Amino acid sequence: MTLPDRLLHALAPWRHAPAWCVAFSGGLDSTVLLHLLAELRERETLPPLSAIHVAHGLQAAAEPWPAHCRAVCQRLGIALRIVRVEVERNAASLEQAAREARYAAFAAALRPGDVLLTAQHRDDQAETLLFRLLRGAGVRGLGGMPASRPLGEGQLVRPLLAVSRAELETYARQHALPWVEDPSNADTGFARNFLRRQVMPLFSAHWPQAAANLARAAAHLREADALLGELAEQDLAPARAPSPWPWLSLPSLRLEPLLALSEARQRNALRHWLTPLTRLPDGDHWAGWHCLRDAAGERAPVWCLEGGELRRAAGRLWWLAGPWLQAPQLDEVYGGGQLDLPGNGRLFWEGDLPPGPLRLAYRCGGERLSLAGRGTRDLKRLLNESALPPFVRDRLPLVLRGDELLAVANLPALCASEVQGGLHWECPKANLGFELTGRFR
Repeated sequence: MTLPDRLLHALAPWRHAPAWCVAFSGGLDSTVLLHLLAELRERETLPPLSAIHVAHGLQAAAEPWPAHCRAVCQRLGIALRIVRVEVERNAASLEQAAREARYAAFAAALRPGDVLLTAQHRDDQAETLLFRLLRGAGVRGLGGMPASRPLGEGQLVRPLLAVSRAELETYARQHALPWVEDPSNADTGFARNFLRRQVMPLFSAHWPQAAANLARAAAHLREADALLGELAEQDLAPARAPSPWPWLSLPSLRLEPLLALSEARQRNALRHWLTPLTRLPDGDHWAGWHCLRDAAGERAPVWCLEGGELRRAAGRLWWLAGPWLQAPQLDEVYGGGQLDLPGNGRLFWEGDLPPGPLRLAYRCGGERLSLAGRGTRDLKRLLNESALPPFVRDRLPLVLRGDELLAVANLPALCASEVQGGLHWECPKANLGFELTGRFR
């Protein structure tokens, strides 16, 4: 099968996408991909084709690249968008910071259903596996770069993962394609460049099929990761039962079904559940989970992870992030209607408001509530009886008249006898769109 036909076969699932956009750096790989697509467009019906070039402004050698990319696209009759990004030069890893800025620009450029095509190839996949193996990655990381993944409102697709760099270079020379060379690619101080220029040639000299075999191993590991995902879904199914508080819109799991699993299956299930939410540790860094899982009595340890934390309460695990990690502040006059609460969602009163000047506040201790048939009770004790997770209790909006507590949001049983109606609170959501920085390859 010819290289154009192989590319067309790899892109078959996305032939009806609204548009294709090539991530065009001007280097060898993306130049060949763009040229192949331009040639295919002459004989096949393809989605509208364009290109995007991201200029990082990190090195003087890159200043002519946008003009080069513009000239190439003009010759091929392909629209080009040039996006300039700011990169944090003091970042711990400049390479990673540039990658994050680049993919953020790509994501912003995609409309719903659009496909971004990138030119990573088989040798890149082999290097990725070796690089992650040396970092001690797990099965998911060793699966290398997926052929496709969501990006922004569209999809990122890598249609050349089965093609070697040598094949791309042969094609480029046969068609006299010009491309730019990034001088930073020669700097073996970067780990990937060291693998590419020093390690892989040694492997290939002894094992000529080293790159192909490493890429094939990555494919096996991706399949293994998919099977582990299926096992995790089975193990998570009984733990996904909804919480007793449907208005509490936080990711949570029942703890008991997880405790019945072996330790390896616990980690696998939690890894699967938490991966969209945070970056998980490897190896011995699961001590936080052990403390959370094995906590006795009323102890409430917290497992702090990147971008949030996992807590245990009311027989469940809860993921807290974003506004849930900050204490809200509230003490103001309330005259009814809908009200946005700083860092704590919004609320509204349903029914007739009680008479008198009212105010909203959060619990600060010592509040008491007069209940029909039960007399005056301490709010702390009433909330303990409700079994509501402790981390929610101090965020519950309260309606008071002076120092007299009249209603607790979302708990109709905790309203004074004179109250007709109730206070409804839409609590803030935890961040569900955690972006796994550094995994853009």
